[in-house]
Amino acid sequence: MTSAALLHLDSGISPAGSVSRTLTARFAAAWRARHDGAARVRHHDLVADPVPAVRAAYADLGRRVERKGVLSLDDVAALVESPEEEREWVLTRSLIEELRAADTVLLGSPMYNFTVSTGLKAWIDRITFPGAYVDAGTGEKLLRDTRVVVVAARGGGYGPGTPREHFDFQIPYLRAWFGSLGVAEGNVHVVTAELTRVDDIPALDGLQSLAAESLARAEAAVDAIAAAV
Repeated sequence: MTSAALLHLDSGISPAGSVSRTLTARFAAAWRARHDGAARVRHHDLVADPVPAVRAAYADLGRRVERKGVLSLDDVAALVESPEEEREWVLTRSLIEELRAADTVLLGSPMYNFTVSTGLKAWIDRITFPGAYVDAGTGEKLLRDTRVVVVAARGGGYGPGTPREHFDFQIPYLRAWFGSLGVAEGNVHVVTAELTRVDDIPALDGLQSLAAESLARAEAAVDAIAAAV
């Protein structure tokens, strides 16, 4: 079996009892076992090791790059004009290279206030750098074959037909963002566990069986995807 690389990101702010973390750990273990010794796994905990928010120097460098068109990462580095820009680029380049090196990206994303966590958003903002996922020589999309597995946990119910379906700015956002980077739509797999706070929110009382069914479906989906990617 050829070597495979998994980038595993967790963004749940409460590790103890985290449904998203439990499911991503389940996926990672199954994926590692399937790939045996040929697997390379990079785990980035966006809570324990947060990505610094982008600063003005990041935007200054990004605008300069955009005026030049698509550049290699080395060519971007050559455009740095200040210590502040150097700091921003060093932080950014390592994360871009980490993403570009992955065959599979595993993302644990609990819903916070109808969208993603601040830690995940900081990572997204930093690695969304102009032209970083396009080959400077050929124009090809570098992430076109990358497989993405999003494990989304939501305290309430936001699935099709639910009263809060239109409050979901989490999964549509992540699908659109990965697509904007060049990931093929068919390569984005979403696993959803809903009603995860059924035991501590009084308004959800009585929905325990639905929560259990949702978790069971999520576990089955994680296992199936891990066996296929």
